Amino acid sequence: MGPMTKPLRREDRRLDDDAAMALLKRGEYGILSTSDKKNRPYGIPVNYVVMEDNIFFHCATEGQKLENITANNGVSFCVVGKTELLPEKFSTRYESVVVSGNADVIEDEVLKKKSLRALVAKYAPDHIAAGDAYIDSLMDQTTVVRVSIEYLAGKARK
Repeated sequence: MGPMTKPLRREDRRLDDDAAMALLKRGEYGILSTSDKKNRPYGIPVNYVVMEDNIFFHCATEGQKLENITANNGVSFCVVGKTELLPEKFSTRYESVVVSGNADVIEDEVLKKKSLRALVAKYAPDHIAAGDAYIDSLMDQTTVVRVSIEYLAGKARK
């Protein structure tokens, strides 16, 4: 799968790359979309962290996500930021970012531990020491996946 290159329909709502990356970094969770070997789509929410211009998330050592990534490593990743319904305008104020890229499983133990520590720092910043112990106890039961950011597009209705 090549990166998405279709232009945004509403160019007036495009976020610049810095704003789109900032939204990606601060998002609470993202929807990872993959497809299986029969090209059936599968989307699932994941906690994630952006590190070294890549997206990292962790999962079990087996399951649908990993099966799909093995069959087709091209993925899409979407984060929605703040939203506000505007019923009188039949619309919504929103901000979102979509990434497309390739996913791969991290085999390097140093990078794996670094990305898990980055996840702890994002989601449990007051529990770094306990997080390190937790990481050490579950390293063998955890898979870390990296998604390259080949294409990034943010949109917002302000």
